[in-house]
Amino acid sequence: MVKLNAEDFNYDAIVVGVGHAGIEAALALARTGQKTIVFSITLDNVGYLACNPSIGGTAKGHLVREVGALGGEMGVAADKTLTQLRMLNSSKGPAVHSLRAQIDKYAYHDYMKSVLENTPNLTLRQGEVKEILHEGDRVTGVKTVYGLTYRARAVVLACGVYLKSTIIVGDCFENRGPVCFNRANYLSDALKNMGIEIRRFKTGTPARVHRKSINLGALEVQEGEEDIYSFSVMSDQKKVNKRGGVCYLGYTNTATHDVIRENIMLAPKYAGLINGVGPRYCPSIEDKVMRFADKERHQFFLEPEGDKTEEMYVQGISSSLPASVQYALYHTIKGFENVQIMRDAYAIEYDCINPLELYPTLEHKKYKGLFFAGQINGTSGYEEAAAQGIVAGINASLMLRGKEQIVFTRDNSYIGVLIDDLVTEGTNEPYRMMTSRAEFRLSLRQDNADVRLTEIGRKAGLVSDKRWRRFKRKLKGLEECRALLDTRFRPSELKPLFERIGEPLPARGLSVREILTRAKVDKRVFGEYFDVFKPYPADVVEQIFTEVKYEGYLSRAEKARADQKKFESRALPADFDYSTVSGIRIEAREKLNAVKPLSIGQASRISGVTPADINVLIMTLGIK
Repeated sequence: MVKLNAEDFNYDAIVVGVGHAGIEAALALARTGQKTIVFSITLDNVGYLACNPSIGGTAKGHLVREVGALGGEMGVAADKTLTQLRMLNSSKGPAVHSLRAQIDKYAYHDYMKSVLENTPNLTLRQGEVKEILHEGDRVTGVKTVYGLTYRARAVVLACGVYLKSTIIVGDCFENRGPVCFNRANYLSDALKNMGIEIRRFKTGTPARVHRKSINLGALEVQEGEEDIYSFSVMSDQKKVNKRGGVCYLGYTNTATHDVIRENIMLAPKYAGLINGVGPRYCPSIEDKVMRFADKERHQFFLEPEGDKTEEMYVQGISSSLPASVQYALYHTIKGFENVQIMRDAYAIEYDCINPLELYPTLEHKKYKGLFFAGQINGTSGYEEAAAQGIVAGINASLMLRGKEQIVFTRDNSYIGVLIDDLVTEGTNEPYRMMTSRAEFRLSLRQDNADVRLTEIGRKAGLVSDKRWRRFKRKLKGLEECRALLDTRFRPSELKPLFERIGEPLPARGLSVREILTRAKVDKRVFGEYFDVFKPYPADVVEQIFTEVKYEGYLSRAEKARADQKKFESRALPADFDYSTVSGIRIEAREKLNAVKPLSIGQASRISGVTPADINVLIMTLGIK
């Protein structure tokens, strides 16, 4: 009989899942010295972009930059495998500027798999986890479907949409995961048996079509940009921004909508066949047509899946209608008259947990050492998953090292907003990050993500020396640029600029600061006439322009942040029984006991808890 060495299956940490959450969690653990094993049902889905072939977007680009600032990998991978890079909302204020990259999904998978395979302290293992082992309230490891037991003091569950997932096309139901990968059949029941609440959510994806079957000339070309900064400070910006890639914009029409209306009862949702709750902000095409009956068209984007494939993704036309109806509706679209569908659109239902059961550190309240990250927490999107993954990985590592875990706050990051929303308010549908969710969004911009978070990542032990040197270089660049704001130009030097913007030439010279306060002078216009900031990176220059142009707003935002910090610093005991506080209403007691807030600030954001309840709580506990 073969006898295994007891050390063979002993680890510091175990990560279940190799999607975007699992990758960041595993790398954060391994890079901070923890012996880590990461499991996947199949190694073919490491970092797989099962939905849209893109990274970033409105608010999501902020998350990618923040993950990178903490020492994560998503931004680096996106920069290395992109086919197109754009800055969304560039005509609006800097708070909503958001990077979005089209990604070669196959290159992204290859890159991430290679990173995991070559990271010290990290073992990549194919296998389905069946059970979470624990002794009382402490996690001790996992057991696989093949009967192998792996021991560890920390377990991160980043299972994505694989828990008892079902692919749905019309009345056809398949017990599979995304892209027909195998699903996880046992872990949902194991979590239920541990007393963890399980919910059923739904999401969807559009068809993939053959590029050569589309009349691309009937669609509007959407090209990338070259003069913008990249996701990661670790990337070579010149190389990143010179790669090619073209997307296309198109529209549905009344004929498309007629096909959908005529067949609407064949859609699983309208036939009562789907029970999972879908995402409000990413509806299927049938939902768009039924909910917005007055609209004659809906836009979509045709996006390449990669450099070496003819498959294209029809962003904006997700559906779970029968395959025959999908053919009919796609053929009504201008440019799609001869479309060849390569992969049918589908909906997917899956199990997830109630995030109210988690602390802001993403550790479960009932089980020490058990962390959750990604879509298993009820979120949607690659970027939201990666953000949770790096937080879970950092905090699991800190726990293992006997150090205080980190709570990201609403005033220091979009990551903080995301997690606070989940663990304080919960979610009844797949949660999506939006800039409107962040009350301090002018301060939480993409361009200053590293200034806000890199020191936190360094303190946690995740920011490498190379990344730290680049961060210090940026701080030095910002200091130098701020000094340049006092540089003055004579009226004769200002004349071409003022002729351009159509304003009277001032009688005296102006400083750079005074020039930048002009409403019509943005960084591109300024750069055409003056080379003051030419030696500095784009994100440094953008941060300087924002600081000058929005100085008053930023000052007010800083005061509001300081006021909020007072509430966040007022700690509450994690195990306090709020039913013992007689002066608080019954609803508030129940909500407080369900959430177990860690601070007065978090308690004040719980739905159903009033300012009067907070005042009673402060007086009862003697909080100053």
